[in-house]
Amino acid sequence: MKILIIEDEKELAKSISEYLSGESYLCEFAATFGEAMDKIEAFNYDCILLDIMLPGGNGLTILEELKKQNKQDGVIIISAKNALDDKIKGLQLGADDYLTKPFHLSELMARIYSIIRRKQFNNSNIIKQNELQIDLLAKSVSINNKMIILTKKEFDLLIYFIGNKNKVISKSTLAEHLSGDFADMLDNHDFVYAHVKNLKKKLYDAGCEHYLKTVYGTGYKWESN
Repeated sequence: MKILIIEDEKELAKSISEYLSGESYLCEFAATFGEAMDKIEAFNYDCILLDIMLPGGNGLTILEELKKQNKQDGVIIISAKNALDDKIKGLQLGADDYLTKPFHLSELMARIYSIIRRKQFNNSNIIKQNELQIDLLAKSVSINNKMIILTKKEFDLLIYFIGNKNKVISKSTLAEHLSGDFADMLDNHDFVYAHVKNLKKKLYDAGCEHYLKTVYGTGYKWESN
């Protein structure tokens, strides 16, 4: 899962990133209004942590831009300002939640998890597709009631595919999801093929149906009724 931290307090941004990275989230940063606008125009995120007061502009303007572009990224406003009108305006502009500084990182992570679960998986902690079952909280996968072991990247890929079921996802999109900004610096996307190949093998060897299809020349698609 990919998170964009829009925050000019470097130490806070760093502590958030270290905490979330320990929970297998991929974190990117924007410390100014301009950097944030560039990021949201170029990439999609599972959740954006948005400070309202930024060098160069107001975070609420970023919310307006997300709405204008019809982006589906989850947004949590994190701000020292506790004014009711800012909170109301932010929620009206499409923010999913509002957290006032200072806050506990465990609470922030719980809210991020809740937003991603609500947007992608209809508020369920358990994803089922016939013989396949995924526990989002335990980060476990079982097929025909037998556990299989996936790496963090493979689990992330599986959740990403299911969260975008019946959509063709390009290799470049998968590279961006797995590597963030670094995807632009890679010579090729062979690592995407390797991760998908390993994921397929583990699923199929355990008896899973072939839901993950290769769309030749384009990318991959997870098929689900």
